[in-house]
Amino acid sequence: MHPLIDVPALDRLLREETPPVLLDVRWHLAGPPGVESYRRGHLPGAVFVDLDRDVAGPPGPSGRHPLPEPPVFEAAMRRAGVSEDRLVVVYDDADSTAAARVWWTLRFFGHDRVRVLDGGHRAWTEAGKPVTTDEPAVKPGDFIARPGRLPVLDAAGAAALAKDGVLLDARAAERYRGETEPIDPVAGHIPGAVNAPTSGNVGVDGRFLPPELLRDRFAQLGATDAADVGAYCGSGVTAAHEILALNIAGVPAVLYVGSWSNWVADPANPVATGEH
Repeated sequence: MHPLIDVPALDRLLREETPPVLLDVRWHLAGPPGVESYRRGHLPGAVFVDLDRDVAGPPGPSGRHPLPEPPVFEAAMRRAGVSEDRLVVVYDDADSTAAARVWWTLRFFGHDRVRVLDGGHRAWTEAGKPVTTDEPAVKPGDFIARPGRLPVLDAAGAAALAKDGVLLDARAAERYRGETEPIDPVAGHIPGAVNAPTSGNVGVDGRFLPPELLRDRFAQLGATDAADVGAYCGSGVTAAHEILALNIAGVPAVLYVGSWSNWVADPANPVATGEH
């Protein structure tokens, strides 16, 4: 199943007798809470999902957005109406940063029928489609969380991949170089990692670049379907966006969920700065 869906295709599906489960996962790292955007207006039928509470575990040594415990994630998805045999469509404001993390997490826990609305809420409203402030009555779903359906990296695996494969750092270039670090206690990057900011995966409208352009972008960084490829960021959110972009480009890749926030929790892990 292609990971993206556009506005016309989603509009058609929402008119069917059994529409997809629609998840609004608007989220901003520095606030305000995404639920405020949801309450001001969302796609008809959409249910709000909180990325910090529902899609990640509590922050700690495992990272700022570690994997949630299976029962917690299962309960959150069931409350949102997610069922085993029903398509799920996820969206955020525009660039799919948060939506990609939900897309990846659902697949990790065993739900394969999940797609991301390309361009998100902005694309929907710019197309003249309706929004509502009504919160739907949700029939609980029957989703069963079965973790491990996608491979993941830990710190040791990330270090090995940076040495012997291609490990992409999805953060902004100045954070990669160690010039600034607004969130985590140490600045820099994993030695051997290659910088590939997620801002380069999308256009100004928040939609993903065409597959051929994404393939060219990643190939220039050494990330092809012939290489072992992984991605990390600050806490495993924007890196999921990188995984989604690589998927669109036809390049399998593995997520380091704990990412930099997990890496620097162990002072024994080396830190690199600068361009390389």
